[in-house]
Amino acid sequence: MKKRANEMTFFEHLGELRKRLLFSIVFIFIFFLVSWFFVDKTYYLLSKPVLRFLPEGKKLAFTALTDPFMMYIKLAFISGLFIASPFVFHQFWLFLAPGLFPKEKKLVFPFVFFTTVFFIAGGAFGYLVVFPFACEFFLEIGKDFEAIITIDKYFALAFRVLLGISVVFEMPVLSFLLAKLRVISARFLIKYFKYAVVIIFIIAAVITPTPDMITQSIFAVPMLLLYLLSILIAKIVGPKSEEE
Repeated sequence: MKKRANEMTFFEHLGELRKRLLFSIVFIFIFFLVSWFFVDKTYYLLSKPVLRFLPEGKKLAFTALTDPFMMYIKLAFISGLFIASPFVFHQFWLFLAPGLFPKEKKLVFPFVFFTTVFFIAGGAFGYLVVFPFACEFFLEIGKDFEAIITIDKYFALAFRVLLGISVVFEMPVLSFLLAKLRVISARFLIKYFKYAVVIIFIIAAVITPTPDMITQSIFAVPMLLLYLLSILIAKIVGPKSEEE
């Protein structure tokens, strides 16, 4: 049986984890500062999904004096997180690297590249498809009332949707990594597909900002497609890892 290089003790793993978390925080903070200078443009972009369905000239509201400042802080943080995502994923890989074989360590570039691509693609899907649909749905339901949408409630919902979908979109990359490490296989994913469907709809219900099945399906269907893609990836990766 092959032995993985650089085996570490439990406390060494904790020290390595702390180190990688610290570097990740530093990267996020750096890009947070950069994002702060463009936070007004970020606000404009993230407010478009709801403003497009409001009367012309209508603005979002705030009820506490500090709400706009705190909103800009959160916007800069979220922007910094997305921009820093390749660096954060690289730190995650460096945390895993001591437990990998030398051949597996060469996968660092595709891992960082595809985790970043899927993370950003998830955010883009949420911004372009899911969130505008949710905004239109809510405003249509409340069309008989005066809409007073506060920035804290609106962006709390936006962050929940965008980050939730971004994390879910990492499923194929996670499947690749676990299949490469022989933790899962295509047969395993197929065997538990029916349970995965249930879990996916539960996750969709948690992330979904509306209770209707149509909006939940907008979340769930891409997740099911990602699961099927994960099966294909595990099928491609699995036999190679078994031959090693």
